[in-house]
Amino acid sequence: MKISMMCFALAAAGAPMMAGSASAQGLVTEPRLSSTLVVEALGAAVEACAKQGYKVTAVIVDTGGVRQGVLRGDGASIHTMDSSFLKAYTSVTYREDTIDLSERLKDGQMAPLQTKLPNVAIAAGGVALKVNGATIGVIGVGGAPGGDKDTVCARAAVDKIKDRMK
Repeated sequence: MKISMMCFALAAAGAPMMAGSASAQGLVTEPRLSSTLVVEALGAAVEACAKQGYKVTAVIVDTGGVRQGVLRGDGASIHTMDSSFLKAYTSVTYREDTIDLSERLKDGQMAPLQTKLPNVAIAAGGVALKVNGATIGVIGVGGAPGGDKDTVCARAAVDKIKDRMK
């Protein structure tokens, strides 16, 4: 009896939400990079780091945290595959660059509990891709000797394609 009452209460609580979504019928569209821009941005990030002697991997995720593309630079170690993804995933989760998140964590402005979420790693190297102030994806770079250097390479990739993110 208690279970059925709980189910009824949950169903009743969700009814207004279902009614709202029923009136907003249709397809949901979200902007994301084309595969052409993904490939170009990944190449630009890896190349920017390679010019500095850093062997990195770059990954781009969409706003759902799904990989759109990955490029492992020549000589980049296997762990860079994970670190670049975690940085991108973290950045898209919070919709801000991970270098800013890491500063907030250091300053005590962010609860350490938030760093315990799955796939969240507060480490510099994730840079949000924004169009009209809205995050449409993220590029994450891992493998340089310091997240600040990963961030520079990720930002070089954003600079390379930003005029065509429309």
